[in-house]
Amino acid sequence: MLAATLWVNSACAQQVDPAKVEALMKANDCMNCHAIDKRVVGPAFSEVATKYKGDAGAEVKLVEKVRNGGSKVWGPVPMPPNAKVSDADLKTIVAYILGLRK
Repeated sequence: MLAATLWVNSACAQQVDPAKVEALMKANDCMNCHAIDKRVVGPAFSEVATKYKGDAGAEVKLVEKVRNGGSKVWGPVPMPPNAKVSDADLKTIVAYILGLRK
């Protein structure tokens, strides 16, 4: 099951044009606090991918975390809720981030 979940996440990330997903992230203000490979206000997306590597429930956890916001996981600055992001866009963004696993 875990292997299938990881394969699906990787397959989703590979099927999506990175430039389109990054444009989607910019349009939804993700890039104001995050970058692909370096910390800004929040963690780099590559750090998030590495942290959740091997976690079969990562996609669900991250969708919930992005939707509702969170704090005290990556430092003192809380991430605000992102209720305006559509479910489809949120799942695309999270799948892309998880596809950055090293």
